[in-house]
Amino acid sequence: MVSINPAKAQDVWKDVGEHVDFVVLSLTRADQAAAQAGIEEFADRSQAIIRSLRIRAAEDNLKVAIGFSNAAWDYLFPNAAKPKELETFTGVSGPEYSMPASAGDIFLHVRAKTEATVYEVVSQYRRFLKDFTTVVDETKGFRYFEGRAIIGFIDGTEAPEVQDAAEYAIIGHEDPEFINGSYAFAQKWLHDMSFWENQSTETQEKAVGREKFNDLELEDEEKFKNAHNVASKYEPNGEEQKIVRMNVPFSDPANDATGTYFIGYSRYWHVTKNMLINMVDQSDFLLTFSTLLSGQLYFIPSRDLLADIADGKLTN
Repeated sequence: MVSINPAKAQDVWKDVGEHVDFVVLSLTRADQAAAQAGIEEFADRSQAIIRSLRIRAAEDNLKVAIGFSNAAWDYLFPNAAKPKELETFTGVSGPEYSMPASAGDIFLHVRAKTEATVYEVVSQYRRFLKDFTTVVDETKGFRYFEGRAIIGFIDGTEAPEVQDAAEYAIIGHEDPEFINGSYAFAQKWLHDMSFWENQSTETQEKAVGREKFNDLELEDEEKFKNAHNVASKYEPNGEEQKIVRMNVPFSDPANDATGTYFIGYSRYWHVTKNMLINMVDQSDFLLTFSTLLSGQLYFIPSRDLLADIADGKLTN
């Protein structure tokens, strides 16, 4: 049986970086053959660009993940097999709140210690993508103080440690043709920060389910019933399922626009999807002061599969 090899995966680990860029692109669908040829070249060039920047900016800890939506996969690789759980996210709804779906074909997640390195990667990538894609959204994020989310709480406490993350983030023997790939769910939240900041620390802690300063989890009876760390759990048969999650702050403070870009990497898409369903079914407190702007699922190929794409093995 072939086993997971994290060295062959893209950067699907919890590593927010100091500077972050999320880019969502849409295929123009003007010329399928040209787009296929373009994506083959990009699959090759993108990895060379990463190698180059890791030499040019060796201290910047560059991390990159590149993904394709279900719709993009069908257009670019119509005759190729597809990852078992890859589908188009169409949104989820609960009694009070909903999480909408949004357009997106190609997803880029770039993070590094300096903005210069992030800029250089995205700028070079754009050279090879601009002829057959348009930009749907670009969101620049940053690492907040002490690695906290923009709402002031330590981010990712429940995410697995890097050394344990592979079994949660990387596809394994259950889908051997796509082993070492990952499912990425990207979702953009806009927060009413005035509402949140006007809540007492006690209320905020009950809403999140943890103490704000030291990050200790509250006892169940101390939390709101719809506390975030309650509503976002997925526990089939009483066993909690985990994903690699990052809540990346972004802000345009002059225009009073501040929020969170959520990225979740998972071995199984259904785990992330059920977390989202639980959040809307239980009216997660975070939804009470947030507007969701986007949401889509992407498949993150292994580096070996990117090499196969570059060689034309998925388009021929």
